Amino acid sequence: MAFDRVHDARIRAAAFEWLTDQVLRHGDVLPRSLLVQGFYFGDSRVPLVGPQGIFKPRILELPLSITTAPEGPYNDAFGPDKLLRYRYRGTDPDHRDNRGLREAMANRLPLAYFHGIAPGRYMAAWPVFIVGDHPDPFSPSFSVAVDDKGHLGVVAEDRNERGAVGEEGDTARRQYITSTVRVRLHQRAFRERVLEAYRRQCAFCRLRHEELLDAAHIIPDASPEGEPVVQNGLALCNLHHAAFDKFFIGVRPDYVIEIRPDILREGDGPTLRHAIQGLNGTSILVPERLSLRPDQALLSKRYERYREAAREY
Repeated sequence: MAFDRVHDARIRAAAFEWLTDQVLRHGDVLPRSLLVQGFYFGDSRVPLVGPQGIFKPRILELPLSITTAPEGPYNDAFGPDKLLRYRYRGTDPDHRDNRGLREAMANRLPLAYFHGIAPGRYMAAWPVFIVGDHPDPFSPSFSVAVDDKGHLGVVAEDRNERGAVGEEGDTARRQYITSTVRVRLHQRAFRERVLEAYRRQCAFCRLRHEELLDAAHIIPDASPEGEPVVQNGLALCNLHHAAFDKFFIGVRPDYVIEIRPDILREGDGPTLRHAIQGLNGTSILVPERLSLRPDQALLSKRYERYREAAREY
């Protein structure tokens, strides 16, 4: 039976529309339970992920998504071509899952990619395209490129011998977009690790609404010491993250909060009084595990910057 491109395109479009809606509701890190449940296309339920990394729902002939689990088993990484390298299922190039991705590449079909950020939580990116096949006997993999959603309906005419898009403009665009996704992966991974360590609440005010929480760097990530590790992070609500970044608030190495003196003297209503001034002299919430608590040397450096800012007012 011939491949039904129209049927396939309708289901993929419905899947991507559903993902767009879920990301608007939940952000681009989604719970696995939601992806397993999926959506309905007519009378058929269409999950987005399954037990294996390469997933094809029953309603489709070819894979709809690829997934990297946070705990492995495969070492999916980005190659020197700035594209994602996605490992084969096993080592048999003719395994049906590997054949499925190869056929998706030949038909230039868009897929969804779910990267495990933390157990049960995945960052979603789409559309992604299989653009290369590397049947290396020691590390067989596919090259995966992320594209922008405006090119979902665009089919390139020229391809190289591996099936990758041949036009330089398409290749450069996909490399750039894939690189930006790589940066987002690191950012989301940092956020998830920090929020988990702080039990998903603000270290200053204990707010528990995750939608309003950020992972703040103690030393900014642009600095050589600003590594994306939990010990250089604080879980903060949006308000306190902004106040911390602007040096309204300082944290001493002994985890005690200080409010800049000129801010303490202001009389600007209940939000300032209760949400910021009231924190002065209180202790921050710290992770239960000692190894995940803020690095006191980093806090000391940050506190000195806060004091320098305070002297300017």
